[in-house]
Amino acid sequence: MKLTDLVNPSVLTQPVYEPGRPIEDVARELGLDPAGIIKLASNENPLGTSPRALAAMQRALGQSNMYPDGGCIALRERLAQRHKVEAGQIVVGNGSNELIELLGHVFLRPGDEVVMGTPAFIVYKLVTLLFGATPVEVPLTNHVHDLAAMSAAITERTKLVFLPCPNNPTGTNNDGAEVKAWVATMPPHVVVVVDEAYAEYLEESPDWTGEWSAGRKLVILRTFSKIFGMAAQRVGYACAGTELAGLLQRVRQPFNVNAIGQAGALAAVDDEDWVTACQRANRAGFRQVEDGLKRLGVVYVPSVGNFLLANVRDGRAVFDRMQRAGVVVRPVGVYGLPEWVRITIGTAEQNDRMLAALEASLAT
Repeated sequence: MKLTDLVNPSVLTQPVYEPGRPIEDVARELGLDPAGIIKLASNENPLGTSPRALAAMQRALGQSNMYPDGGCIALRERLAQRHKVEAGQIVVGNGSNELIELLGHVFLRPGDEVVMGTPAFIVYKLVTLLFGATPVEVPLTNHVHDLAAMSAAITERTKLVFLPCPNNPTGTNNDGAEVKAWVATMPPHVVVVVDEAYAEYLEESPDWTGEWSAGRKLVILRTFSKIFGMAAQRVGYACAGTELAGLLQRVRQPFNVNAIGQAGALAAVDDEDWVTACQRANRAGFRQVEDGLKRLGVVYVPSVGNFLLANVRDGRAVFDRMQRAGVVVRPVGVYGLPEWVRITIGTAEQNDRMLAALEASLAT
């Protein structure tokens, strides 16, 4: 008997997530010096990690022999204060990806449907397929989620609806007031998941505090991976109604968030100076990159995150050429955008190198 005869059949057809390539992997393959490679592929913070978070994580290393707080109690209490909700409404996960999977554990079975935009963060689709449910993909309009079309796609079989604000990979965003009004129209059998992974890069985000008291079946996702620069620690969190949050806690693994990450996140929450500095640097970087793309005649999608989409005519070929120059961007053919690459906004020096590599790649 072959091993595959023992496997859940859905595993054999499950798509595999392809992350941005690590610097070390690129260096080994191409014989490059890792120190000379810049990675602008995964929307990481080019300025690094919140200094407060770094200091707290270094202190926490001294207790690495101890299990972490299994309930993330201190972090949940601080996040509840930040968002003006009860601690029982906060669930902390091993990155927001784990929280998306927990939603699948709680709500999805074969025959269920999940409505999502396309292109949007591919993990929504992967988790849907993992639980045997059906992804219902609604095309974006002018690179922005079409809320009316998403509403029209809801059926009696719909369990979840995902809306990233801003969206990855387009960097676009729906108006906050429009989103709140749309959430209020959802039928009672649907849970809406608003993914705010890049919210700290926005000038303003919706205030959701009144939505749960109004009975909304709503989940807000946030992460410490982006503006706080803690991608390696994998800390994300969900804010939901108390009953829904309790269901997510039931399917969460014990000790799912390590102590180092918890300590860093707890310190990062109050590092407002860091957030302001990163926002300022990101805006300056956008001006630099947009000016460069215009000079090269490259069409791009205006973005409000820390990345943008650029139409380079052949995304995979340009990705390969730029890699050989030590600049890693993200081809997005997996999102149905074979002509495009996604470029993270870097430091001024990184942006200059990226634009030079892009120019050379387009001339080849």
